[in-house]
Amino acid sequence: MKDLLYQYNPWWEESFINEGVKPREKYLCELRKYLEFKQIIILTGLRRVGKTTLMKIIIEELIAEGTSPKHILYVSLDDYLLHNNNIIEIVNEFRKIHKIKIEEKIYLFLDEVTYKEDFHVQLKNIYDTQNTKLFVASSSASMLRDKKASLTGRAITIEIKPLDFEEYLFFNGITIKKRDRQLYKSHFLDYCKVGGLPENVLHPSREYLMNLVDDIIQKDITAFHAIKNHQIVRDYFTLLMERSGKQLSINKIGKILDISPDTSKRYLTFFESTYLIHLLPRWGKTNQKLLSAKKIYASDLGIKYMFVGERDLGSYFENYIYLMLRNKKILYYLYEDTTEIDFFTEDKILIESKFYSELNKKQEKLFNEYPANKKLLIDSVEKLAVLQKL
Repeated sequence: MKDLLYQYNPWWEESFINEGVKPREKYLCELRKYLEFKQIIILTGLRRVGKTTLMKIIIEELIAEGTSPKHILYVSLDDYLLHNNNIIEIVNEFRKIHKIKIEEKIYLFLDEVTYKEDFHVQLKNIYDTQNTKLFVASSSASMLRDKKASLTGRAITIEIKPLDFEEYLFFNGITIKKRDRQLYKSHFLDYCKVGGLPENVLHPSREYLMNLVDDIIQKDITAFHAIKNHQIVRDYFTLLMERSGKQLSINKIGKILDISPDTSKRYLTFFESTYLIHLLPRWGKTNQKLLSAKKIYASDLGIKYMFVGERDLGSYFENYIYLMLRNKKILYYLYEDTTEIDFFTEDKILIESKFYSELNKKQEKLFNEYPANKKLLIDSVEKLAVLQKL
């Protein structure tokens, strides 16, 4: 194990600089803020969204600010060579290598933490008995679920999302001046094709995105849930992408794939828990919220584009607005008398997206007449800034 840990932690022997890495300041600011907190920081979100990169940047900053490099451990717990070692054994080996006493503070960065059985209990044990600051990461919400509440009060969870449009422009070194506002639309269309996964933004590749989806389906869904028919899960995801931005009928998808409604519902939860999709309930009374069909959105526009292509550009715009508002507001879609308005927030803000187009007559009537505290018609990329202020 010793040699492997040295491979993971080059800063133990040499200077460490994250070369060619673009910083994501909105997340780094949050992580820096929590460095002085005792709580475990759990980073979650879609695979390859940049969780590991953020941890490596924090490691670089800790060393630059005077933390001993030998008091910092990074390791990816999905490594086959660590298959027979639990987290506590790995941490004990780390302390032994550098002769670190139990009362001396260490910084632990544990990637893919859910690959270790009983990881919640082990993290609790380390938190309660050692002088540590723990950062852990996982790409699966369902695997992170703490059924025994071992980490209640001991952890702060931060979801890392794909790059938003502004970050996409920054990563590409694009600055749009006020006099060139007309360029926003063409750059946004490029963003729809590439998406917001950092590596793919820097080096766009359809193969990269396809491999990512296959990786998630194989490692986080079919292997984890012991599903033998891999192809039916891939077909299921293709149908989800084709329906993104629309109300989703679990029964219809089940009939197309010749699986039961219960199996169809189960597969849907698997894709949601791995952050490939998000679901939006309907606004209404409690039974309407629970029983009505949910709308589905892709977590990354590049993945959606890979399956759908340039069909219905308005659905990309709506999907992006959803991603902007998600976790910022409690969201629903509004559906009245066969007419739909894209979003209605719990604090009664009505929002309709139109990609350089106009409301139809039924939508206009519902939009104008429905009681709301505020109404926003977002009909161009330039108007997206309004949503930042909500």
